[in-house]
Amino acid sequence: MKTFSLRKILGITREQTPIDPVRFGDPLALQIQWTPATRGGRSFRTHKLVQIDISRVEFKPAILAKVFFSIFILIGLGLMVAFWATNATAPHSMAETLMPILIVGAFLIIGIVLFYAGTSPIVFDKGMGYFWKGRKSPQDVVEVASLKKCVPLDQIHALQLVSEYVRTGKGSFYSYELNLVMEDARRMTVIDHGDLPKLRADAKNLAEFLGRPVWDAINR
Repeated sequence: MKTFSLRKILGITREQTPIDPVRFGDPLALQIQWTPATRGGRSFRTHKLVQIDISRVEFKPAILAKVFFSIFILIGLGLMVAFWATNATAPHSMAETLMPILIVGAFLIIGIVLFYAGTSPIVFDKGMGYFWKGRKSPQDVVEVASLKKCVPLDQIHALQLVSEYVRTGKGSFYSYELNLVMEDARRMTVIDHGDLPKLRADAKNLAEFLGRPVWDAINR
């Protein structure tokens, strides 16, 4: 039976360079995977590391990412204004009126979802003792285990950098992924974007904040 995925429909393929984890001199490095933990990525910088205070750092959306996340909203609003300006006084059938509304609504919904997801907090907080991704912090829930993207800081063993060559129908690009490596060999993606120098700098600063090593497997 054939299987279908959004990645196949969009014509996205991925390539990875083989990694020799022995070079990191840590037994755990031999147990984890060295392929990207998250498919796809962006060709531009999506987040930047910001020091909030001495005990807290966050990955904030970069300006270009906010613009990208807002594109669909702006298109939807633009179509709404254009439709209203050119058709406000002219009579239309229900079908002629409904179609533009559906198109505008689709762009607005996609844009809002993208912006909401793309601006979701990514936090490392020593005061709470946790890393989490999402709008609910460990203080907002009764059981921390209910948060899927939340782990205690003391369970983070290392930071991992891996690359992914992404091909789409419109071109190709490299995306670079920063992952947390847990003591039990699980991995959790923090960010994934295309600006390698900035990602390496952010990984270095985050490693210093956490007191953990960076396992950089990007051969570039």
